[in-house]
Amino acid sequence: MPEIHLQTIIQAPIEVCFDLARSIDLHQVSTQHTKERAVKGVVAGLIDLGETVTWQATHFGIRQQLQTLITEMEHPVFFVDEMVTGAFQRFRHEHAFKALGERSTLMKDRFDYTSPFWYLGKLADGLFLKKYMTQLLVKRNLVIKEVAESSEWEKTLRMEKRIVK
Repeated sequence: MPEIHLQTIIQAPIEVCFDLARSIDLHQVSTQHTKERAVKGVVAGLIDLGETVTWQATHFGIRQQLQTLITEMEHPVFFVDEMVTGAFQRFRHEHAFKALGERSTLMKDRFDYTSPFWYLGKLADGLFLKKYMTQLLVKRNLVIKEVAESSEWEKTLRMEKRIVK
């Protein structure tokens, strides 16, 4: 079962980074190239503990749906999303945040998954899947970093909180 570990330093307060990481809308921006969009559950705004979102996207030329559930959350330092249904046998994505001062945050991702199709899945992991998933997560983190380090975060979160509440 492969694991992906990423660390991203963001020059923004921990609360901003935490909320941007839970943003359904910002996630869709970071995955535009896969045409990923939220189609069921929380489809806009900030996702919270116990809530689900169903994503529809095209990966490897195949249109897929994936439902995730937020299973753990400790604001603003940690949350976990886990697959409920989808192409993987299972996955768990841990998001951890550590303040490095007033305006700097370390964002850590731990993504572990089990591919479908047993030995074929293990072969796919080694050949391309782990690299593909890593690239998706890196791109997502760069979008979070860019928005958090600009004045866009205020507009993004203001709109998100208005949608949610």
